[in-house]
Amino acid sequence: MSRLAQTAGLTDIQREILATVRDFVDKEILPVATQLEHRDEYPDQIVEGLRELGLFGLMIPEEYGGLGESLLTYALCVEEIARGWMSVSGIINTHFIVAYMLKQHGTEEQRAAFLPRMAAGEVRGAFSMSEPGLGSDVAAITSKGIRDGDSYVLNGQKMWLTNGGTSHLVAVLCRSEEGHPEGTAPHKSMTTFLVEKEPGFGEVRPGLTIPGKIDKMGYKGVDTTELIMDGLRIPANRVLGGTTGRGFYQMMDGVEVGRVNVAARGCGVAQRAFELGVSYAQQRHTFGKPIAQHQAIQFKLAEMATKVEAAHAMMVNAARKKDSGERNDLEAGMAKYLASEYCKEVVEDAFRIHGGYGFSKEYEIERLYREAPMLLIGEGTAEIQKMIIGRRLLEEYRFQG
Repeated sequence: MSRLAQTAGLTDIQREILATVRDFVDKEILPVATQLEHRDEYPDQIVEGLRELGLFGLMIPEEYGGLGESLLTYALCVEEIARGWMSVSGIINTHFIVAYMLKQHGTEEQRAAFLPRMAAGEVRGAFSMSEPGLGSDVAAITSKGIRDGDSYVLNGQKMWLTNGGTSHLVAVLCRSEEGHPEGTAPHKSMTTFLVEKEPGFGEVRPGLTIPGKIDKMGYKGVDTTELIMDGLRIPANRVLGGTTGRGFYQMMDGVEVGRVNVAARGCGVAQRAFELGVSYAQQRHTFGKPIAQHQAIQFKLAEMATKVEAAHAMMVNAARKKDSGERNDLEAGMAKYLASEYCKEVVEDAFRIHGGYGFSKEYEIERLYREAPMLLIGEGTAEIQKMIIGRRLLEEYRFQG
């Protein structure tokens, strides 16, 4: 076994893509990731390299200039990129979700307008559901889009946008009352609006402000922002799919595939943590021998490796289920939950193996220790995943008495 988390049944093209991405990670990301992360610097050169590799269009159909690859291929690429630096995989993942939503739910005019430029990496995507006061309670959204002639006027405040500053296109979920009278279920009165903007901070178009980067514990480099809409006017043809009231379902579809990719990120970070732990354990000596020869450390390495393999297997299963055209919310929820929890545990064990040096910023494991917690909350907390899993299990195992 050359390394953990091998995937059976891949095509020659898939193996070639993954080998190219892994080589890029080893040569272009790992040598600079910690330095850039400590400076909280956006990885322009890395992102440009990924654009040249075609990764911004990996799942976009060939007719729109993409590579037309599967969710599995994409998730495995995300796993490799997260192994190098989790922030970079976040830049790609957010863009991917918007492209996926356009492909699945956009009008033909919307797909033609955006997907070719997104495949080329000329237009970068971000999506926005959360607000300062609601967290995971998406039904409590207060941002509104009101019809005004041939336009909609958007007002409200959004939170936690990945790519908020660097994006050109933001898919924004708002409440819309047009055709949805008072008393309509909240999830049936939401609409996704496609908001075009200039990259940057401050007022990026009339009525739209990106205040600045949120200072975070980890997940640095990538810009995470707020979004403030104050009389933002957009044309009616920028309602995703052309019909109001479908936004909740469109966003949940995007988040569902996003959860597979968050699981992939957890797998990648856990793999890197294991690599760092097993390497350090063979170099560090105590009581006259490498600590890897102490049974306590071998037990820890065994547990870490098993968790890496288990999380990878569940992520691959969830991706393949979606690629088959089947519903995969149960599998995606399980994969995201397990991979993020195991990632946290594997990173902590690698941190413990490093001893006092793990607390030093000179060692890469310190960065991973700050990055792993984001995966516990991104695309829905562990508690949200368990709610989804529990409800789906009750559907599958309904009591027939």
